[in-house]
Amino acid sequence: MEFWQNIPMLLVVFSLMSAAICSVLPGKVARVWLTAATGLACAASAFFLAKMLGFEGDYVYKMGEFGAPYGNELRCGRLEAVVALTFTSVLFLAVLGGAHRISTEVDPQRRPLFCTVSLLLQAALIAMTYTNDMFTGYVFIEITTIAACALICVKSRGRTMFAATRYMIMNLIGSGLFLFGLCMMYCLTGHLLFPQLKEQIALLAARGRYGVPLYTALILMGLGIAIKAGLYPFHTWIPNAYSSATPSAAAMLSSLVSKTYIFLLLKAVWRVFGPETFQPVGDVLFVFSMLGIVMGSVEAIFEHNVRRMVAWSSVAQIGYIFMALSLCTREGAAAAVFHIAAHSCAKSTLFLSAGRLVEVSGGKSDFRDLRGAGLRAPLAGAAFSVGAMSIVGIPVLGGFASKVFLVEAALQLSKWKCILMLAVLAVSVVLNVAYFLRTVLTLYRDPIASEAAAAKAPRAGAAFCVSMSALIGLSVALGVCGGTVMNWIRAGAALL
Repeated sequence: MEFWQNIPMLLVVFSLMSAAICSVLPGKVARVWLTAATGLACAASAFFLAKMLGFEGDYVYKMGEFGAPYGNELRCGRLEAVVALTFTSVLFLAVLGGAHRISTEVDPQRRPLFCTVSLLLQAALIAMTYTNDMFTGYVFIEITTIAACALICVKSRGRTMFAATRYMIMNLIGSGLFLFGLCMMYCLTGHLLFPQLKEQIALLAARGRYGVPLYTALILMGLGIAIKAGLYPFHTWIPNAYSSATPSAAAMLSSLVSKTYIFLLLKAVWRVFGPETFQPVGDVLFVFSMLGIVMGSVEAIFEHNVRRMVAWSSVAQIGYIFMALSLCTREGAAAAVFHIAAHSCAKSTLFLSAGRLVEVSGGKSDFRDLRGAGLRAPLAGAAFSVGAMSIVGIPVLGGFASKVFLVEAALQLSKWKCILMLAVLAVSVVLNVAYFLRTVLTLYRDPIASEAAAAKAPRAGAAFCVSMSALIGLSVALGVCGGTVMNWIRAGAALL
């Protein structure tokens, strides 16, 4: 094994060690360490993807001398490398773009905590992306939940604490259901590693044994992930949680946390249960995902707060990913992964730029007060417009390429299911235009907020400008080079 093949494991260990170090550093030093650690993880992930593009197939990284069924494993392939690069890049840019707001919104004594939990989140994202072990996935699910809750309540305000409490309650319900299903599956199979689980489940199915308990375990685990990811109708915690957090935290929560849960479920579907076994559950998820796509957009239309509007949009976008996953086809799985990448970039852009637009509007986030905000903060206004156009599906942006791949996946389905999926996608585009176009036009209307409010706002700084420019560039790159990226994802999906 060559040294570069150790990168996934080293990134997990490095992130955990960096989190421990940040917990004892002063606030400013911890923030510098956080920025450097996330930047290094992003660079290492890019290097690893470049290596995997020249590597045939994938490989299993065994943790220590003990193999299956006792050892712990990572499975590394192009699919995992693309997802890991997406997560680490967006995390780095979220930290960079929201750095100035951390200094103004987070108490100095809590800033090391923010840096610590951000690095814990990075460790969990990488571990869940590469894990080949169901129990390790569950352990890092819980680390992700704790880190996400801490990111919400780090501001320590009444409304924020309520949002964090609601988030924790809903996520603990999801974790409990997932753990219950995992325990049932272990009791029935005696395995936790993906390959051995798949073999044992297939053997039990061939013998006609434990069919109902195994299916019950699958339903519980799928339901747990659906609750934790915020699939409609389990989405009620999303608007308050995302809108109450700092811009960096909101970008991490919406772009990363929910997506990593879904990616873990995708791996379980293909590497443990099999798409044929999952299909009945997938049909149920298909219905709820369509409802989420429509209802999330409808709620966004009636929202008058820009942060909550962007949060409601996340409900709809989660529906897109679950809809692609529920198709139980390789093309659907590939479309789901591409949408994870496109949505992560666009949503981070929206939350970070919205934070700046609110800042130059006297701290007010209602649409009436945001009039002219795009003129007071030109880069933030341009970034928000690009993020909005990507979500809508304007050509040359990542969101457009994502919708094209979703349509291609739909065309492989049965007639009625294809028509239904295409109709929902068409309705969604119309609804997206309705609320995002209104918001973008508001940003450039004659201003109501005084210029004094903009003058009092602290300068965004070079870090914010770099972050916004990079996120805009990523959205354009995913749109222009979407075919190339999709070929990487399809190559990885072929090995699921």
